[in-house]
Amino acid sequence: MKVTTEKEEKVANMIFATIYPLYWNRLEKNGRTREEFHKVIEWFTGFDEEKLQALIDEKVTFRTFFQKAKIHPNAHLIKGVVCGYRIEEIEDEFELYKQCRQMEKLIDELARGRKMDKILRAEKN
Repeated sequence: MKVTTEKEEKVANMIFATIYPLYWNRLEKNGRTREEFHKVIEWFTGFDEEKLQALIDEKVTFRTFFQKAKIHPNAHLIKGVVCGYRIEEIEDEFELYKQCRQMEKLIDELARGRKMDKILRAEKN
């Protein structure tokens, strides 16, 4: 599928606090812990639990969420298909949309029981 400006704007304006419980419910149903969930988010965004809660309380949009994030330097290693989009084929002009899909891919892998060391990608030497 192809990302459009309209699609990116729709995602950019979504409130992170409304999506966060959906992510958590999926993980909880699959036997994952909140600690694991937050570890994945912190690895990807740099937000510790306190900062994450502040962003949830502020009801920030995904645009603000990702603008404030310090995306992990190995985020480019997140590949695959999520929600019908191949992450590595999302054009650079849709960076926010790509970051959102990358985070969803990490959450998806966690829900499916992938090992944490595989989810938190490291460069292979």
